[in-house]
Amino acid sequence: MRQIVLDTETTGLDWQRGHRIIEIGCIELLNRRQTGKTWHSYLNPERSIDEAAQEIHGISPEDLADKPLFKDVAFELLDFLRDAELIIHNALFDVGFLDNEFRLAGAGPISGGAVASVLDTLSLARQMHPGQRNSLDALCKRYGIDNARRELHGALIDARLLAEVYLAMTGGQTALSLGTGSAVSNVSGAAVAGRVLRDAIELPVLRASESELSEHETYLDVIDATCAGKSLWRRT
Repeated sequence: MRQIVLDTETTGLDWQRGHRIIEIGCIELLNRRQTGKTWHSYLNPERSIDEAAQEIHGISPEDLADKPLFKDVAFELLDFLRDAELIIHNALFDVGFLDNEFRLAGAGPISGGAVASVLDTLSLARQMHPGQRNSLDALCKRYGIDNARRELHGALIDARLLAEVYLAMTGGQTALSLGTGSAVSNVSGAAVAGRVLRDAIELPVLRASESELSEHETYLDVIDATCAGKSLWRRT
């Protein structure tokens, strides 16, 4: 199973208003392990960058003056992404920009079949943690992933963090490496869990302590009182 964790930085929020990609970062996973292979490039957007966007990523037009155009790297990037599952946080945003860039470069949208599928980790996080903050920073904090060096957004930095967050969300493997070196499919937590099991990953079993079991029984008392003793927990 080949997956690519991907992030972009852009000149603004809406590709339909002419905004462009200025940085792309990709991390390769093979069978849920980081291989060490990456793809990264800064890009000259041939336009201005919104001030609000510069405050987020810290990239100015002057920084990009000598960088390649997207069309110059489009087919190299497409070869790296081809047939993989893309893992993206807020995938609709990035895929919209990528599809537009590939169309402008004459390569056709990636959501048209160039990649196997797209997993939106923001949608997955909202299913797993409803009502909570699910930004990349919030997920790093929730899963104990060090993002101290992330003072500004950067595509490759964010892709590395997202790779660790994704592995933690779906199985707990975050630090293994084997190497050196627009239709968006939303995937449910159950589907991800099933895929993890198929990968034959041995997960540790953490049993509840006596104090935790006591707290659980106390909470069941509250549920029983609320539903007049009809709680399925105790009947099960």
